[in-house]
Amino acid sequence: MHLPPAELGFRGKTLQYLEQSIAHWIMTRGAVVFMLPALAFDSEITRRQISVRNYVDMLDGLVLQGGADVSPTSYGQQPLRVEWAGDAVRDRYEMELLEGFLEQGKPVLGICRGSQLINVTFGGTLLQDINTLRSDAARHVDPLLYDEMRHDVTFEPGSRLAMLYGGLAGGSVSSIHHQAVDRLGADLQVEAHSSEDHIIEAIRARGSNFVAGVQWHPEFHAQHAGLLSGEPLLDEFLAAAEGSR
Repeated sequence: MHLPPAELGFRGKTLQYLEQSIAHWIMTRGAVVFMLPALAFDSEITRRQISVRNYVDMLDGLVLQGGADVSPTSYGQQPLRVEWAGDAVRDRYEMELLEGFLEQGKPVLGICRGSQLINVTFGGTLLQDINTLRSDAARHVDPLLYDEMRHDVTFEPGSRLAMLYGGLAGGSVSSIHHQAVDRLGADLQVEAHSSEDHIIEAIRARGSNFVAGVQWHPEFHAQHAGLLSGEPLLDEFLAAAEGSR
């Protein structure tokens, strides 16, 4: 958060934060969670002092959480509106992190923005605003409902995600996003889409490395009855992290 509201009391500072729900979701399985402070290109810390590789060497897996929009400049476009400019600084840092984990064959799980960032890192693009660019699409975000908004997703038959959920055809998930995957990145496959409008909701990299992303927020699902359990996805990710040690 580069320009925090004045009422927070951090005038002229940049905030880096970890939302508690996603940390506690992962910790329910006994995993230890660390937030990774960004190594900004204009920071006081030089890359000679510490690098992304130091993080990758020490950790077993990476979770890319939600937050600000991915900047259209990160996938070769210009923002259609100023409020969709996103956070290119965060993009560069997280893409560098992702590439470091890929190089070492360590698992990566993307949540919401994190799933979008995986797609961009693999050469894909995003819909800057679903309802502007897809007039036929359903609404995927409601500021008043926030994490209470939901819709159904359909799993791709035979996908790993369908296997994780015991052959279910899909389920109901949280929906807190106005952007989504447009052109799919190279070496990625779609694992789920929105049942109503076919917006891509889950992706996975081909090959043996665990790289998966979901557009919904599984860390919120235990708080709301009737939503798809986040446990199978979490267990698969942590098993891959254990295997990378």
